[in-house]
Amino acid sequence: MTRARALLFALALALAACAPPAEPPIVLDLSGATAPLIDPYRFGEGGATTDQRPGARPAQETDEGGLWMRMDRVEQDLRTSGNLVRDPELNTYVQGLVCALAGPYCSDIRSYVMRLPAFNASMAPNGVMQVWTGLLVRCRDEAQLAAVIGHEIGHYVRRHSMQLWRDARDKTDFLVFFQIAIAAARVPFVTDVVTYGVIGSIYAFGRDAEREADRIGLALMARAGYDPAAVPAIWRQVVREDEADRYRAFRTIYFATHPTPRERLETLDLLARGTRTERRESGAERYRAIMKPRRLDWLRDELALRRFDRMEILLATLVEDEPAAGDLRYMQGEVYRLRGDPGDEAKALDAFRAAAAAEAPPAETHRSLGLVLRRTGERAAADAAFADYLRLKPAAEDRAMIEALIGEAP
Repeated sequence: MTRARALLFALALALAACAPPAEPPIVLDLSGATAPLIDPYRFGEGGATTDQRPGARPAQETDEGGLWMRMDRVEQDLRTSGNLVRDPELNTYVQGLVCALAGPYCSDIRSYVMRLPAFNASMAPNGVMQVWTGLLVRCRDEAQLAAVIGHEIGHYVRRHSMQLWRDARDKTDFLVFFQIAIAAARVPFVTDVVTYGVIGSIYAFGRDAEREADRIGLALMARAGYDPAAVPAIWRQVVREDEADRYRAFRTIYFATHPTPRERLETLDLLARGTRTERRESGAERYRAIMKPRRLDWLRDELALRRFDRMEILLATLVEDEPAAGDLRYMQGEVYRLRGDPGDEAKALDAFRAAAAAEAPPAETHRSLGLVLRRTGERAAADAAFADYLRLKPAAEDRAMIEALIGEAP
């Protein structure tokens, strides 16, 4: 067995034990002047592990200190990773949201935006939070992103990683997996999604930890003024994608470390309904202002996975909010053009024409439109579309090829 396959096998074993929440959530009342039922920054000390203290770091000679040191080394790799998004404005925005939710833990949590096309966020025991572009492109507003980030902060504050480590460190299978996973962070032939999922995925939190992180995350985001309904809303979208995907057997790392999307949705819907708060902000305009100029490249990453059924649902969801967005309409056309199911050719033409008439379509819209028109035998219309593409992108790398296509028989 190759080392990469061994990693994947160990990953599957270690993540298989996660079970869904079984008990109903408690009610969170954040609407009045009195203190809420759960103070987001003091979660109690009734368990085997007390809360993480703001600004505290475990002593180096302790088991927890050793775990933090290992994660510190992985963090160094993240900082030099080719997948790290080095965009000051975007990183400031994400870290600002982390701080708005984390309060006194703001300086303890370092967020890293990773250009990886999957719905994922993770929290390491030393405060390293990964936020993947696949998550950013799926969130429709700031409240939805806050729901996911708040959940990860809950894992950090309650030290769930340490609870799991102390419970499982004597189990040989877990220790073998842990060593392979840490080594994989420096193995170049392991795929990016597996490599950068290591930090979050080695901790397959149990149902109690997941339920607790859900409660804490919702309390944090509601306390910050976000609409609790955003919590089940983001998972409702994930369920739609998941159930449409014909390759559902290949689940993402995030799903592997959490209950199934449908189970998660049912629990979070109950929790959100039981949360009472006076402010219910979505932050949609702020969110789109940051994400819109960046999302086309992230959507291209999603398209490269060729999970066309899932992406069709994703784009349909985003178009509900922005029906005149040229980039979204263009990507819809690309899904249909590349998938090639019966009827997709006509759908692609409709999508590309809608994109061309919409707000700020990518120049590539006209090139793709021309390619589909050539396939349907509409040569004159195809040539016109190609000409529009070259006019809008005169320095296109494929200019010679497109010029050769103009006037050429299909």
